[in-house]
Amino acid sequence: MLTCRTMWRKLAPLARSSSTVCRQNVRRAGLNSGRTPTCVPAAHMSTGPAGGGGGDNLKYAVLVAAASLGSVVYAYQTVKGDQQRYEARLAELASRSQKAASKDPATLSQSEPTAAPSPEKPSPPASDAKGATPSKSTEPPPEPAAEIPAAEPPEPQPEVVAESAVASTPASSKLPSHTPYLLIGGGTASFAAARSIRARDPGAKVLIVTDEPDLPYMRPPLSKELWFSDDPSVTETLRFKQWNGKERSIYFQPPSFYISPTELDSAANGGVAVLTGKKVVQMDVRGNKIKLDDDTEISYDKCLIATGGVPRNLQVIERAGEEVMKKTTLFRKIEDFKSLDKVSRNIESITIIGGGFLGSELACALGRRSTDSNLEVIQMFPERGNMGKVLPEYLSNWTTEKVKKEGVKVLTEALVKSVTCKNDKLEIQLKDGRLVKTDHIVAAVGLEPNVELAKSAGLEVDSDFGGFRVNAELQARSNIWVAGDAACFYDIRLGRRRVEHHDHAVVSGRLAGENMTGASKPYWHQSMFWSDLGPDVGYEAIGIVDSSLPTVGVFAKATAKDTPRAATEQSGTGIRSESETEDTATSTVAPVTPAPAVQQKDDYGKGVIFYLRDKVVVGIILWNVFNRMPIARKIIKDGEEHADLNEVAKLFNIHED
Repeated sequence: MLTCRTMWRKLAPLARSSSTVCRQNVRRAGLNSGRTPTCVPAAHMSTGPAGGGGGDNLKYAVLVAAASLGSVVYAYQTVKGDQQRYEARLAELASRSQKAASKDPATLSQSEPTAAPSPEKPSPPASDAKGATPSKSTEPPPEPAAEIPAAEPPEPQPEVVAESAVASTPASSKLPSHTPYLLIGGGTASFAAARSIRARDPGAKVLIVTDEPDLPYMRPPLSKELWFSDDPSVTETLRFKQWNGKERSIYFQPPSFYISPTELDSAANGGVAVLTGKKVVQMDVRGNKIKLDDDTEISYDKCLIATGGVPRNLQVIERAGEEVMKKTTLFRKIEDFKSLDKVSRNIESITIIGGGFLGSELACALGRRSTDSNLEVIQMFPERGNMGKVLPEYLSNWTTEKVKKEGVKVLTEALVKSVTCKNDKLEIQLKDGRLVKTDHIVAAVGLEPNVELAKSAGLEVDSDFGGFRVNAELQARSNIWVAGDAACFYDIRLGRRRVEHHDHAVVSGRLAGENMTGASKPYWHQSMFWSDLGPDVGYEAIGIVDSSLPTVGVFAKATAKDTPRAATEQSGTGIRSESETEDTATSTVAPVTPAPAVQQKDDYGKGVIFYLRDKVVVGIILWNVFNRMPIARKIIKDGEEHADLNEVAKLFNIHED
């Protein structure tokens, strides 16, 4: 039809002129014969006199025939020429893509999605080359091929742009620009929150951002069971045997549990994605978005800050210079465990500064190793005994003797004055004049909550306890929660607190996750913490345990089942808090056997220590007493005064065989 239309436009003037001649002849014939025009046109056109009328008709017929023939020839040549130019153009595009492929196959594969539409655009006309294609090329004046070169320069541009975009765009550009649930930090609190969110909202999409290269893992085994493994490749596998002999991994879940961050947007059923090796450097609370260290921005609906803490260091070590710092370990992460394990196998002496949970656990772990490797293990701290800030003095002194039996040289009331490096050895000068020479230092002197985001986010940091200040629902702002070590929360029973323990990370993370999905629950479930000085001595604690508070202890003789090893064999787990629930103790029948007051012997095999504030129990330590935490939790929750704590101790059945 398009071809016929084009031909008609060229023949229209001839047709109009021929019809005019025909009408004139008809009029002449009618006037001469006196008949109506409708009866004679055909006779006069074919048999009229040889005068003016017949000659004109013959000329007209010849003219029409010549015009028709010329039009057909012109149309044929035009169509054929356009088809040849079209085929030449396709061949040129094909040869260009082949040359690009031969020069850089990788670039071609990257640019294929963008470059592919170029040759496909003319493909519909190719199926009807005599139809649509000539209509575009024949409408303008002759030389329609001039339009094709005019389009040549823009066509390669998509290929070039695609190549540069693929090559220069960082991987983070493929990340979701928005996520309903954003969790900052890849530790225990974040994982507990993610699990809680998914439990209440099965289709939830959760993105965890962590600056560590690892998926969420538990930290307690780094200073406990991993050091007692017989597997020489434990630093690679990060699998360990619990005290009950069962083997497990340090990671909460295998990689298959998570989905890729790039797939989070398209995940029909949601999921948990972990973005590793990325640090959140800025937080826009009003805009509900964060910025990563590569300038990527991600917006959110609900956000959890679970940034944990950073190990503290002694100022005398920081001022000592780079050479001393190279021989110092701040123990916190998987890489710290791997590094210290390697160092301890290649030196003669190692000194641990700090007498708290971490320092005492590492001292016992390395002390066990020293019996086989002749490694000298020294532990020093300013207190009079191990865990002197937590345990009452008599129990702290007893614990110190147990640590010494593990092969550790313990230096009490030791204040570090200076540290220098001489002859590839570290010299630690104490304020009382003692000098300690060693090859390596482990600084285990506490944790500083990571509140770097407080400034950009405009969040409040507690001046007394440190950490982000939140309410009883762990909320810092209307759509921001904080959990774990970095949270300074309001405990509805014990007041404002900040806790640095694994189980608190589990409990607070779980509560924050529930509240992010609309639960609006206050913090009332008391978290516990535990510490093991090897497989034979351990304790569990709850509430506020501070040696400066008045304490009452009730002890009994320990049996073979009163050890961390036996406790985990009974419960079936090495991470004892994993068996913790929010259940409180119900009625417990106290034994008939009377319970003595604090034993005056030096054998503190097992027992219960109560910490008092205004005659009310605010903290409890179960010393080599396990699986009784719901009872301790109920005592603190009740918040009652007790006239005789010996009677309360009966609830824990410490005198049973």
